[in-house]
Amino acid sequence: MRVARERARTQDRAAQRSYGAGARILSIGIASTGLLTFAYFSIASHVLGEQPAKRIDLLWSVMFVIISVIYRPIEQLLSRTIAERRARGQGEHAMRVPMLIQGAFALVFLIVALALHDTLIDDVFEHQEALYVVLVIGTLAYAASYFARGWLAGHERFGLFGGLVLMESVSRVCFALAVAIGIASGQTAVALGIAAAPFVSLVVVPLAFARTSAPRRRGNAPIAVDAPITVDEADAALAGPGTEGVQETAAHDDLSLRRGGGFAVWVSGIMLSEQTLLNAAVLTVDATSTNRALAGIVFNVLLIARAPLQLFQAIQTSLLPHLTGLEATAGHEAFARAIRTTVLAILAFAGTVALGLLLIGPFALRHVFFGQDFHYKGFGLALIGIGMGLHLCSGALNQAALARDRARAAAGCWLLAAALFVGWMVLPAVSEQLLRAEIGYAGATGLLALALALLYRRGNAAVAQAAPTESAIAR
Repeated sequence: MRVARERARTQDRAAQRSYGAGARILSIGIASTGLLTFAYFSIASHVLGEQPAKRIDLLWSVMFVIISVIYRPIEQLLSRTIAERRARGQGEHAMRVPMLIQGAFALVFLIVALALHDTLIDDVFEHQEALYVVLVIGTLAYAASYFARGWLAGHERFGLFGGLVLMESVSRVCFALAVAIGIASGQTAVALGIAAAPFVSLVVVPLAFARTSAPRRRGNAPIAVDAPITVDEADAALAGPGTEGVQETAAHDDLSLRRGGGFAVWVSGIMLSEQTLLNAAVLTVDATSTNRALAGIVFNVLLIARAPLQLFQAIQTSLLPHLTGLEATAGHEAFARAIRTTVLAILAFAGTVALGLLLIGPFALRHVFFGQDFHYKGFGLALIGIGMGLHLCSGALNQAALARDRARAAAGCWLLAAALFVGWMVLPAVSEQLLRAEIGYAGATGLLALALALLYRRGNAAVAQAAPTESAIAR
């Protein structure tokens, strides 16, 4: 048994190295994506002027609320399911149910978009029909893009994943650059980049399927031992203290429509809440402010949070399959160590960002990035930096909950934080709307991080109580 336990520890260390390498590779692609996304809106702000640039901001906000709510749940479902099956040594992965759910979500979106055709054009996009067309085409195209992301993440092909999102951002910024240098002109030319990006990103998919080598697997190598052990003993040594959700999945190898749909619905609630935290302030200010450009200013400020969050998708994307594999094979300690390392790195990063925003944020936003005549305040920008760090910590804790099949409980935490943030933005507790958004974002993400931390602690306690002790395993 000592040999088997050593084998399990060796696999744990190998999984940690694989996760770290994958996260680093993916971070390069998504870090570039975050910078290019920031550049896209910065260029649009300079070449279009305040009102057209605000409409581009609004188009982006509406589209990414939609695709995050209806497509990212399938990305997460695919990633988690494939990773868990690979950890258990299963080569075949359930694709039919995720495809059905993804197709149903896309169809529902199309029906709603067609029904709201006139409302969206007249009331949302200020009679700009081209923006409506970009919204519909781009949203439908992202169905394939996000499905590919989930498949790549589950198979831990992070290099191709990073290439996909990088191609997406490069193609989008090219349209803004074309307007900047005079090859094209106008709002529509800039907006077309948003529709074209998901199509261009799919060029990496043939590369993924062209690979003929078998996918790398964790935890399914033969156990080399010096003395014979039974199959049950090997399983006891290598299998971690699985939670109820993991045990249920092991008992039902075929992903049912009910289980997959339930997971997708709760993750949709999480994604809706996350997009609410990032976009509700823009929408409420746009609806209530007499200053028509103020919503664009709020959007610019929240880009400070959005860009690192996009970068953190690299960690989230690699973290979910990694944690799922650890829960199925290595156990509680390895799981907790991965979360602890991630959260500490986030806190160090967020503290640095908040300090930088306090000192040079107003000058940089006004004179370098957006070129708009608006007086930003360092205190408010620092609050956004703090809120961004809390948001990132919440994302890490959320992946822990999803890996343990606690999507419903996690969704409750997110929905509560989002509802309170919207209520705060509607009530005129702070008369200055930008400052209200900055305070509200920091407060809502703080509440969210606290709620998810409590959920994580309860999960740890339940796993520790269910886990066999080291001495019991030795016996």
